[in-house]
Amino acid sequence: MERFGDQIYTREKEAELGGEKHTPHIEAPDRVKAGEEFEVSIIVGKDVPHPNTVEHHIKWIQVFIREEDRPYNPIHIATFDLGPAYAEPKVTFKMKLVKSATLFALEYCNVHGVWENSKRIEVE
Repeated sequence: MERFGDQIYTREKEAELGGEKHTPHIEAPDRVKAGEEFEVSIIVGKDVPHPNTVEHHIKWIQVFIREEDRPYNPIHIATFDLGPAYAEPKVTFKMKLVKSATLFALEYCNVHGVWENSKRIEVE
């Protein structure tokens, strides 16, 4: 049986493609206080801009967390639907955590598929 997860690319695939950056870059604090709001930015093409044309663009960015000690994960946090040519593949939003978690960012490039990255955030 094929699994969808086998179709998701990570940073290692970027070296094979050369030049373009697809792995979503996550900017968020390493530590936060329980229940306090903090800012997260997801950027596709942080150092090398990703093309943004009708023919080649980032269509969406999704954010999930895997919360520590939760029996069923992941938890959906946000979905950002982006239009080609006008919407740049960078989103910023605020969120809260009550337990330490791993934040997952996924993005879909209409030419190169689905890419992911993650960042651990500790709650004090």
